[in-house]
Amino acid sequence: MPQLLNSHMTSAAPSALKARKTPVQSRSRATVDAIFEATIQVLLRDGMNGLTTTRVAVRSGVSVGTMYQYFPNKQALVYALNERYLDSLAERIEATCAVHEGAPLARMVEALIDTYWRAKTERADITRALYRSVAELNNDALLHAFAARVDAATTDMFASASDVTLTDAKKTNLTLATVIYGTVRNVFERGLSKGDAEELRRNLAVMCQAYLEGLSARRQE
Repeated sequence: MPQLLNSHMTSAAPSALKARKTPVQSRSRATVDAIFEATIQVLLRDGMNGLTTTRVAVRSGVSVGTMYQYFPNKQALVYALNERYLDSLAERIEATCAVHEGAPLARMVEALIDTYWRAKTERADITRALYRSVAELNNDALLHAFAARVDAATTDMFASASDVTLTDAKKTNLTLATVIYGTVRNVFERGLSKGDAEELRRNLAVMCQAYLEGLSARRQE
C-alpha cells in the first residue's frame, strides 16, 4: 500500500465525520500515523463491524483518550483514513502525469494504467477493506475532491500529447478514466486470480489503444 501522507485533499467532510484536530508537530503526526496503521490492521482482521476505537487504541499503543483528541468516533477515523489513502493515490497519479507531459498519447495511457493498477492491486486486501469500510458513510465530498484533482492532472497530460491534438481533452479523459478505474476496481472487488488479472490488464491496454485509434480515424474523416 502506498505510504499514507498528510492529507491536502479539499473535501468538506460531513460534520459528524470531521476529525477534531489535525496533527502539526512531528510527535503528533507519528501518533496519528500509528493510529491509521492500527486501523488498517484491525479492518483486515475484524472488518468494519469489528472495528472499534478501543481495539485501534490497543493495537496502536495509544490511549482511548488520545484517540478522541483526534477522532470523535470510528466513522470519523475511517473517513480520515480513506481521505489520506486517496490523497496518496492522487499524488502518485499526479507524479505520473508530470513525468509523461508531452509524451505520445498511447504512452501516457499505458503509464496511467500501470500507476493505477499497481496502486490498487499491490495490496488488494487493503484496497478492499478500505472500500468496504467507507461504504455506509457519506463520502461524496471525498470522492468528488479526489476525482477533481486527478481529472485535472490527467486532462492536462492528455492535452499535452506530442503526437495528436485532442479536440476535447476533457471528454477523452472521462472515457479513459472511466474504463481504466472501473476495470481496476473490478479486479480487486471480484478477487480475480493472478492469471485472470494479468489477462485483463493486457486487454485493458488493448481496449484503450483501440479507442485512441478510433479517435484518430474519426479525425481523418
